Amino acid sequence: MLARNVYESLFLIDSNRYARDPSGVSGQVGEMIEKHGGEVLASRLWNEQKLAYPIKRQRKGTYWLTYFRMDGDKLVDFRRTCQLNENLLRSLTIKLDPRLVDVFVQHALGGRAATPSDSGDGEKKGGDGEKKGGDGEKKDRTEEKREPVTTATAKE
Repeated sequence: MLARNVYESLFLIDSNRYARDPSGVSGQVGEMIEKHGGEVLASRLWNEQKLAYPIKRQRKGTYWLTYFRMDGDKLVDFRRTCQLNENLLRSLTIKLDPRLVDVFVQHALGGRAATPSDSGDGEKKGGDGEKKGGDGEKKDRTEEKREPVTTATAKE
């Protein structure tokens, strides 16, 4: 039995097709992974932006980030399926170091993993939820807008 590795894939999706059917196009990513015996750990919209140069006559792309577990011998077939999918302009898949899997998946799901620098960064929290700099000065704390996150266990 081969090892089941964890992979990170970044898919560049045709923005026009994604705009017409966001859940259908993004759902195909999970279907492709499951078709090859994989398990989706986290899958989310990452970004939508103008491309540096046209790809397949598209000037704008939607980036979709996915973390999944799959047998190493199935990866070649999975990459071929990605190349044949007409909704995908490009894809990049890398194997994650097992020591980093939990941190990356947790971050993709919207949580923030604790790092050693969290405790000694020179900032202190005030009682009102605002950060205070090392000199006691208050800084505004703004929440960044998060994109919807989907996982293998969430059903729509």
